[in-house]
Amino acid sequence: ESRARFKKRSEIISSIRSFFADEEFLEVETPVLQPLYGGATARPFTTHHNALDMTLYLRIADELYLKRLIVGGLEKVYEIAKDFRNEGMDRTHNPEFTMLECYAAYWDYRDMMDLTERLLRHLALRFGDEGRMTYGEHQLDFSKPFARIRFMDALQAKTGVDLMTAATEDILTLCGRHGIDIKKGMGRDKILDEMFSLLIEPDLIQPTFVMDHPKELSPLAKDHRETAGLVERFELFVCGFELANSFSELNDPREQRRRFEAQMALAAAGDDEAQQLDEDFLETMEHGMPPTGGIGIGVDRLVMLFTDCHSIRDVLLFPAMR
Repeated sequence: ESRARFKKRSEIISSIRSFFADEEFLEVETPVLQPLYGGATARPFTTHHNALDMTLYLRIADELYLKRLIVGGLEKVYEIAKDFRNEGMDRTHNPEFTMLECYAAYWDYRDMMDLTERLLRHLALRFGDEGRMTYGEHQLDFSKPFARIRFMDALQAKTGVDLMTAATEDILTLCGRHGIDIKKGMGRDKILDEMFSLLIEPDLIQPTFVMDHPKELSPLAKDHRETAGLVERFELFVCGFELANSFSELNDPREQRRRFEAQMALAAAGDDEAQQLDEDFLETMEHGMPPTGGIGIGVDRLVMLFTDCHSIRDVLLFPAMR
């Protein structure tokens, strides 16, 4: 059973590569050891480069390097990469994991939504039954258009409160009513994200795109073109867990600097997962970054889905164990 599972994992990754080749994306490789970690909100693993006598970090994402390639004129790129986040372990999280990230110049998050739906349908047709498959007790259908819901609309429907306009004190009261524990240093939008994780995500069984998140949660995403305070972002959920995360990428270096500075303020207030200010990346953006769509997809979670496994450890050949 285990041998069959890992043979299928290899076939899934080969099928992903075939899909992106057909979509005319170029596969690239970016550094694992980085002088600054970025591209996600997570604690890094830290190491030391003896020859250069400098502190380096194992990458938590390859996003900022792939965007450098977009600026350099490689307009459709992707990477299947090992990322490392020094954080907790559960059935869908492992500190070392495999991530697929891709970026396309002159795309936005809606283009990436369409691409993601095509990819999942491509895999479901290959590894499922005409686009349908079973995961645990759930019968999933990837042959139909995926549902699309807005982050704040879903929270309002669940709580009966317009959380876009509610005072922070009222949001905290609502959290207490629902038994949601709020950690010190959490900003307003992180509190909303915690609410969403506990109140909404477990019910997202069929493939569902959650769109248009609060700005604080997405320091690398472009402001929403219609709604102030939100950004153009989506996450894909299946069976209650996240499979993908995508943005219309922020390409204004002045706004990006403001977002990085806001993240540094959160770090100073105690948020140990806030992003670092990356001057080299800001200089890259100043050379001129075109409008870009980007996405990250958890490969291990994809394999979990298509092998009907309910722990990430079961799809890793050598999982970290005590």
